Amino acid sequence: MEVDPSPSPPSRPPPLPGYFDPESSGRREEYRRYRKRLSSSNASPLLGKSLSKFSEARLLYDGDSVQRRPNAGLLLEDIKQEAADYSNIDGLDGSRLFGSSKRRASIEGGSSSDAAFSSGRRAVTQTLKSVKLEDDMYVPHEGETNFTMFASLLDSAIQGLIPFPDVILQFERTCRNASESIRSAATGKLRVVEDKLMQQKAQFLLDEAASWSLLWYLYGKGNDELSGELFVSPTTSHQEACRFVATDLTAQLCLRIVLWLEGLASEALDLEKKVRGSHVGSYLPSSGVWHRTQRYLKRKNNDSTIVKHVDFDAPTREGAQLLPDDKKQDELLLEDIWTLLRAGRLEEASELCRSAGQAWRAATLCPFGGIDLFPSLDALLKNGKSRALQAIELESGVGRQWRLWKWASYCASEKIAEQDGGRYEMAVYALQCSNLKRVLPICTDWESACWAMAKSWLDVQVDLELSQYQTSRPDEKQLDDDMNGTQTMLSSVGPESWPYHILDQQPRDIAALLQKLHSSDLVHETVSRACREQHRQIEMNLMSGNIAHLLDLLWSWLSPSEEDQNISRPLDNPEMIRFGAHIVLVLRYLFNDEMEDELGEKLVTVGDLIINTYVRYLFSEHQEELVGVYTSQLERDLCIDLFVEMMELRLNSSLHTMYKLFLSAVEYLPFSSGDASKACFEEIIERVLSRSRQTKSSKYEEDFSDVAQQHHLQSLQKAMVIQWLCFTPPPSIPDFQMITGKLLIRALMHSNTLFREFSLISMRRVPELPAGPHKLLAILAEPLKQKENLFSLEDPEVSDNLREFEDWHEYYSLDATYRSWLKVEMENAVVSPEMLSAEEKDQAVAAARETLELAFLLLLRDERPWLNAVESSPFESSELIFLELHATAILCLPSGECMLPDATSCTALTSALYSIVSEEDVLHRQLKVDVQISSRDPSCVEVALRCLATEGDGYGLHEANDGGLLAAIMAAGFKGELNRFQPGVSMEISRLDAWYSDGNGSVESTAAYIIRGLCRRCCLPETILRSMQASISLSEAGESLDHCDKLIELVASSESGMMHLFSQQQLQEFLIFERECFLCKMELEEEQLPSDG
Repeated sequence: MEVDPSPSPPSRPPPLPGYFDPESSGRREEYRRYRKRLSSSNASPLLGKSLSKFSEARLLYDGDSVQRRPNAGLLLEDIKQEAADYSNIDGLDGSRLFGSSKRRASIEGGSSSDAAFSSGRRAVTQTLKSVKLEDDMYVPHEGETNFTMFASLLDSAIQGLIPFPDVILQFERTCRNASESIRSAATGKLRVVEDKLMQQKAQFLLDEAASWSLLWYLYGKGNDELSGELFVSPTTSHQEACRFVATDLTAQLCLRIVLWLEGLASEALDLEKKVRGSHVGSYLPSSGVWHRTQRYLKRKNNDSTIVKHVDFDAPTREGAQLLPDDKKQDELLLEDIWTLLRAGRLEEASELCRSAGQAWRAATLCPFGGIDLFPSLDALLKNGKSRALQAIELESGVGRQWRLWKWASYCASEKIAEQDGGRYEMAVYALQCSNLKRVLPICTDWESACWAMAKSWLDVQVDLELSQYQTSRPDEKQLDDDMNGTQTMLSSVGPESWPYHILDQQPRDIAALLQKLHSSDLVHETVSRACREQHRQIEMNLMSGNIAHLLDLLWSWLSPSEEDQNISRPLDNPEMIRFGAHIVLVLRYLFNDEMEDELGEKLVTVGDLIINTYVRYLFSEHQEELVGVYTSQLERDLCIDLFVEMMELRLNSSLHTMYKLFLSAVEYLPFSSGDASKACFEEIIERVLSRSRQTKSSKYEEDFSDVAQQHHLQSLQKAMVIQWLCFTPPPSIPDFQMITGKLLIRALMHSNTLFREFSLISMRRVPELPAGPHKLLAILAEPLKQKENLFSLEDPEVSDNLREFEDWHEYYSLDATYRSWLKVEMENAVVSPEMLSAEEKDQAVAAARETLELAFLLLLRDERPWLNAVESSPFESSELIFLELHATAILCLPSGECMLPDATSCTALTSALYSIVSEEDVLHRQLKVDVQISSRDPSCVEVALRCLATEGDGYGLHEANDGGLLAAIMAAGFKGELNRFQPGVSMEISRLDAWYSDGNGSVESTAAYIIRGLCRRCCLPETILRSMQASISLSEAGESLDHCDKLIELVASSESGMMHLFSQQQLQEFLIFERECFLCKMELEEEQLPSDG
């Protein structure tokens, strides 16, 4: 069904220019927590466009040109759909336009793109999306965007086009963009309940973005290399702190957690500025000066509660307060300073202090000349080779001024707390000295509390490390011992207790930090409650490095209940399912082969369950084009089973839907694989073909009247499976021409197998066409036009299957013509001959003539007989070889109704089959017959025949051309001529297979000649009887009886070998037709005598 080989279907992305190094992209970079990253370029891909197949928009008509389709059926569906779409635009029916369209954002996040094979309606919808509808307001569905975006990014990463750490950052950005889109689209346009749901979805996406960000900081961000050029000699306390954090795993973990949480807060500030147009710190100059208190003091008011001076130290020194207005303004300023510090924006906080007229406060935030004391590479680079701190420490000692500053901050925080001062001022000073007791009360969200704990713990670790650089002067010995924790702890909590009280507040490890978030008395109740949220649990497991528990946790949330195993059932939490599948795949590639055995096994077993759940969700949402990238990452058996199940469920869908699923499989899996541990497309197709021929499980109640009809309808389903083999693979895959040829050859082979089975259930002389074989012929008609370009006709296997297909094509053409004549004949029979018009009579005569012409073309062949079953056995007579024929069939009464089998009828059928051949043949050929009720369908029986091969039937050349002993036995059952069974009861085939086997019953190879011979035994006599029927009809219309004579001569001829194909009843029927012919001839002669006279 190929129309044009142009690469219209989705293809794998071409190599990206610029950023990607073709040498380094071929090998997978390995990452581990805090590991050095291999970098091939300084350019960032995060602003670039993904070139994955999912980002391409495809329309039948894009305004400039017509997109070509690789299959004629797909092209016809496009044309029909587009015509219907444009016909529905009349009147601008907005509810229809917006209700049916699906918009997907492109990889940049802003523009919308059409899904693969989308119709013209979506193109028109894009020009009309400004139409506002109150009842059906369009809101972007984040899932539609994220499914495609995530699949596109993951596909690029798996191919090596994008490093996985960069993909993690793109996942984060995708979630943020989707969340922002939902919030902006829903604002003021939805009802209260709907708006709340959309806001919840937007918040969930922000939480997911936070989890991706943490994953990058922990496992994607490389280690910072501290170059020796950054250090001065002698080194300063800040440089030593940076060196310590870069080498200590625990400190490095704290640093990354702090950077992650500050990054989240900074993103939130940027978003608030973007949405509201303002941001923290938007104050007038000198707004921090206490003007009201100044004016109050100038009036010489005498109030002991109000400060007497307006220097910055006055409130603490005098134990008094500012005027309420100044105090409120000061608190607002400090709240913004805290917000900026929380976002890691120390420089902005200092600048805010200066612009507000509180330069002294900026000095408390950035001491020692305003340098940044955060122990990170960025701070080290920003400070440069400043000599200020070095000069101070050369005079007083390394870290001494640092400790004095922390001690002073501790004293200030405690003093402000005692005087019930501003809580943000207290927290700002407490943050400088890791005084968690004074910081945590204002941390009312999980992120702030976790940040405060991690930052204070990091600072304490740095302080403990720096304490070993202290000199041993007597006046410093006490402080050194304090920092090292060697002195007895004091019971007071004042300045003299520093640093013991600080050390006591810190966690001992990451598990203790997380436990404090859960149950510490210091944290706000909202923080403890947030610990139970899904993404908070995910993040805490990532921080603790407990990946195995994280996987178990995800699966406990995502696993469907036992009664909800339906693949088409939409699941309740698609965002979490998507996140779970992608984090599993990212972790697999990041850890690669460095995982412990237990973790590696968990990532495979539990990970496959999570990915499988996500694939099923995509499938239930009709996102077939996306399932391949994920299913290909599953273990071999699960991958094959899942694709087979999806193909079976989409068998009755449109060609577009089937083609999308076909592309998902053929693009992401190798066509064939030499690795037994890897799934391949060829094995999936073989499994689909095999399962399509299996008897479907059926449950019947008391009514079995329609069983035969249901089995006939199943033939249509069997024929539809061939469609999977007739799609054209995209030219982008390797050896696509060879793959197309292989698929077509396999289609020929399987269709011949089905034709044999269909022919044995198409014996009834009724006008209705058998659905299965004609569906097969329709599907294969277009692909076979290209057969010369796809495979070599000189291949014996190919030529043999092609000849058999042509034989079946000829047979079913004759069958359709006969049934057409029979329909006309039956319609004419209900009308008296006098009432028939000449046109109706001529129509019947023409149909009968055409039937006979086709019949003689099939029967009277010069070169080779129809469905030639003459073939040489692949085995020598010295080998012990058995022949086996297995059939699944229903027992049909002469009326066409199904007879329910039972143990008695099975025994009787076994005996009847034995009786067909002589006792000598039973003993000599070691014939065995076994009949049982099918375990899958209680209306079916399973018949197994087995006999010893003999010369001419299993060994050497099979010249009889009739299928041998087993075909003779089975033919009697199909024709309903079993002597020791109920008269007229016949077997209608559901599945039929024959093969050679050894003495142990192991299959050696197929024995197609048996089934071909069986078909010859059944089809050729029936064809001759039908032809006799048409000949008699012609003779009654006054035509010549030459046709009858030819048929009689054919059957009587010993050269044709037709006589022994007839059963006894068929011969009797043939003789009856012959007698009728003779009578017709006599009548014609009698009619001619008077005229001659």
